[in-house]
Amino acid sequence: MKKTFPKLFITLFFAIAMKGALAQQVSVQAQSAETPKANSLAPMPTSNGKLTLDPNSAESKAEIAKQLANPLANMISMPTQWEFSRGMGKNQAGSDQTLLLQPVAPFSLSGGGIFIVRPIIASTRLVNVDGNSGYGVSGVTIESFYAPNTGSSWIWGVGPYASSPSGNSGLYGTQQTGAGVTAVVLNRDGGFTYGLLGFQSWNVGGNPSFGTQNNLFGQPFLVYTNREAWSFGANMQANYNYDARRTTNPLNLTVGKLEVFDGVPVSFSAGPIYYLSNTPGGPSGWGARATLTMVFLK
Repeated sequence: MKKTFPKLFITLFFAIAMKGALAQQVSVQAQSAETPKANSLAPMPTSNGKLTLDPNSAESKAEIAKQLANPLANMISMPTQWEFSRGMGKNQAGSDQTLLLQPVAPFSLSGGGIFIVRPIIASTRLVNVDGNSGYGVSGVTIESFYAPNTGSSWIWGVGPYASSPSGNSGLYGTQQTGAGVTAVVLNRDGGFTYGLLGFQSWNVGGNPSFGTQNNLFGQPFLVYTNREAWSFGANMQANYNYDARRTTNPLNLTVGKLEVFDGVPVSFSAGPIYYLSNTPGGPSGWGARATLTMVFLK
């Protein structure tokens, strides 16, 4: 972890600098824009207000794109993510492709709060990882958040976390069951959404031979969305395993665009991945990621 700290510091410094530069540009544009357009991109007045905008207007498309960057948005969505990683195995000659289904289901509560359930179903295709190739299910993870109505641009959420074991072979992930807690805190400032999402997981049973569920995960993120519903984002997904005492930390850069097809908002995004650090046999170097997200307005 000591070796990766300078890289983590430099990346966070770059993200903060980018935010400051773009914030100045947004301020100038907002002063010169017409009043209705400026209000359409202002932060939501409450933390969990329902999104009932017209998806066919440019202002509404930008607002929907902005809400997709918010893990606590009161909005039903269905992200499907494809990821390619390389440099795997003892000789770093292998690669894998992962497909993630990540439906997001919010439930409104009294007092303006919401409870969000986000199951994540992962399947993996291995190619020549220590001589092994094949396809399997990596497991099912359930993240959940209770988010109260804070009445401000700063919002937070916390809830239980659970993760199932992978298949019997151990090729596609740990065979342990994990349980813990998830948390997120974020702010919405004009076109920016930034914050930190994380979870703490503990092993609650299973075979530790292929890895354990004793993990601490942290994901700082920064997304800027403009008036044309383009989004530009950066995040890191640092996962520290207490038993291996190693951290996997990919840096993800994304560019996305939201469009409307037959009344259904759909977001497309893609970008490179670079592993700042990795566990033995895990992915290293450069990779790629692409996401398609369908939005279902209430």
